[in-house]
Formats: sequence, structure tokens, C-alpha cells
Amino acid sequence: MRLGLSKIIDRPGEVVPFSVSVDLSDLRYGNHFPVTEPVAAEGQVRNTAGVLVMTGNIHTTIHGTCDRCAADFSREVSIPIDVVLVTELANEENEDEWVFPLEGDSADLDDIVRTVFVLNLDSKLLCKEDCQGLCCRCGKNLNDGPCNCQKELDPRFAALKQLLEK
Repeated sequence: MRLGLSKIIDRPGEVVPFSVSVDLSDLRYGNHFPVTEPVAAEGQVRNTAGVLVMTGNIHTTIHGTCDRCAADFSREVSIPIDVVLVTELANEENEDEWVFPLEGDSADLDDIVRTVFVLNLDSKLLCKEDCQGLCCRCGKNLNDGPCNCQKELDPRFAALKQLLEK
């Protein structure tokens, strides 16, 4: 979807709101397709002293298998949008990923939302921020509570343990 910006390009202080739904179901992340429903994005583009700044939020639900505990999960995410729109890129070799070129006098919202979403995805998909993972000995999901495994004693402290037993 294109967002027309012709009425604010030469008018500092002017604002154009936007609201869009983007289909990212084809987005592959490792072995998963984490987004099955449309991604909603809303916000505004403001001409700030001749610079077009797009701000807003992306909302969706991520589905996947946790990289720590291997449990399937669905988690709602909200990702901020904070990018700059320019009429032309000054140096394409040193391109900034948060700067998007206008096509004529419009912005490609689908491309912006896709890029912002991908750049903000965590390197690991987790069911929750504080996921405890699996016990490395028995394989119990530590999010369900502690396991009954005995901690292995560091062999360097074996002599001290013998003193405590006497």
C-alpha cells in the first residue's frame, strides 16, 4: 500500500496518519513461519523541519516453537516504528536501515512494515522473556518448576566435600 505524502512534503509541522494491515505469512524465520494473521500498523508521518519522520506501532501475534524449552507458543508483540523518509539516498553504499526512500511523493508502507518487523525480531524465538529452558540432565521444562536432579559437584571441590562428610 502506498501512502501519499504530497500535501506535507513542503509543509513543516503537517501530519499524515496511516493505518495498514500487511500480510507477512510468507515470512520464514528459521524453520518457522511465525506470523499467520495480518500484521496491523498505525501511526503518522510528520514533516519536522523538512524531514519526514514516521512513527507508530506494529501489532501482531507470533507463533512458533521456543528456542529454550521447545514448547509451542503464541505471543502478542508490539513493535515501535521510528523511521525517516527521504526523497533520495545520498550514499547508497552506506545506507541506513532506518531510512526509506520515497517513490515519487509516496511511501511504500508494506516494505516499511516488513523491514521494521524483521529488524526487530529477536534472534531467538522465546515463549516468554524469562523462559527457563530445559534441564540439561533430565530434560524437564524448568518453567513448570525445578527438577529433582542433583547438581554435579565441581571436581576441584571434591576434597572439601570429603571434609564435610567426616
